[in-house]
Amino acid sequence: MAEAKTKKKAPMKSEEKKVSKIEKKSNDLNAKAGMIAVVRIRGGIGLSGDIKQTLGLLCLYKQNYCVLVENNPSMKGMINKVKDYVTFGIIDAETVELLKKRAEKDARRGGYKKFFRLQPPRKGFGRKGIKKSFRISGALGNRNDKINDLIKRMM
Repeated sequence: MAEAKTKKKAPMKSEEKKVSKIEKKSNDLNAKAGMIAVVRIRGGIGLSGDIKQTLGLLCLYKQNYCVLVENNPSMKGMINKVKDYVTFGIIDAETVELLKKRAEKDARRGGYKKFFRLQPPRKGFGRKGIKKSFRISGALGNRNDKINDLIKRMM
């Protein structure tokens, strides 16, 4: 009988762990620290079907469209698949506020959209253009914190 009582206590501990995990996730989403901004750089000519479908799922229909996605493994996989056509990075709270203001303008015009239409960046994307990686002074791929500067130049 003592064993039966210990078995009942084990699920309670796992339930407490589940609750704490849920609380942590909600705190992360409220802080907006884990949001990734993805900006489409290249056009749609000559894309394979898989890449077109993934860009469609990310709501990146045209050049200079920006979306905010959660920082989770499924989104990272989608971004990794289209990394040769987009640039991305983790955004800060100030940039989130700018994009919220932009979303409010769009809402007044005709409803909420999942994406933001941005202007081409002032002073261009980079020295080597839109076909090279950001690591070698291009425009594509992971920018980490420097995505904030790009978005501000595009607003």
